[in-house]
Amino acid sequence: MALEIVTIADEVFGSRAKIVPGLGFNCYGFAVSTPQGPLETLWSAPDFTDGSAKPTRSGIPLLFPFAGRIRGTSFRFRDKEYPLEEGDGQGNAIHGFVVNRPWRVVEQAVDRVVGQFQAAVDDESILEHWPADFRITAEYRIAGNVLSSRFTIENPDERPLPFGFGTHAYFRVPLGGPNADDCQVKVPLSTSWETEHLLPTGSSDPSPLAAQLAGGMRFGDMKLDNIFGGLQFNDGKLTASIHDPASGRTLWETFGEEFAACVVFNPPTREAVCMEPYTTIPDPFSLREKGIDPKLRILAPGETFNASIEIKVE
Repeated sequence: MALEIVTIADEVFGSRAKIVPGLGFNCYGFAVSTPQGPLETLWSAPDFTDGSAKPTRSGIPLLFPFAGRIRGTSFRFRDKEYPLEEGDGQGNAIHGFVVNRPWRVVEQAVDRVVGQFQAAVDDESILEHWPADFRITAEYRIAGNVLSSRFTIENPDERPLPFGFGTHAYFRVPLGGPNADDCQVKVPLSTSWETEHLLPTGSSDPSPLAAQLAGGMRFGDMKLDNIFGGLQFNDGKLTASIHDPASGRTLWETFGEEFAACVVFNPPTREAVCMEPYTTIPDPFSLREKGIDPKLRILAPGETFNASIEIKVE
């Protein structure tokens, strides 16, 4: 059964974005106008909109209230144990609760759409698995060759809300040229988190791999599913990029200091690259038990957290 699709557009410029509210409010398409016709910048599985594809493997999955993996199928917060479901095929929970659930559309216009998910409203069963209720609101707005997103996280509970938030955009390569391998991927960062079975051990150090990404890495040489830190912000912003030398086009992803890490991942298709900003280092509860600060966010009752991400193509 096909899912409802919401399309927002800049009718003058000719750009369009497509969002599926029923599957995690996933923005699975962002096409910009070029002299050669529309250029799609996001990769998604052909069967994504019929609901049969894995929700974390297309478009821009929204990861909340944790991004990445949590070790095993439970965690402890303030002396209480919370059960989780295995999701990565290796015995660990992964990518939160909202990525595969229906969201409500609360506002819509020609060029923008706003979606919202609250555990107590949309799926009360989540409350058994997390220390507090939560409300997440996502807005997508399109203008010219820019897709802007704004995310608001609120604690409507009387208990503290720990969380991590991240996005998992699948950026299509190449960007109009004939060869994905020659595309250059650049992410300004300086350190790598050591991992075992894709979980951080707690050690983070400067690495040649981080230096390569900071200077620009050829897509054909990338085989990554790595957690990076030491994010390099300029005036409070970090801009990662994908450049296609054949077409001359560049895609920029810009985000702020609300984010503490960036996962860089090549899907098996080799048709996309993921640059994933996370507010918290994955597996934050285990890291806290080791005395390591994973930048876990904890909202007091009534508090709000905001973050924004911009995707631009030229």
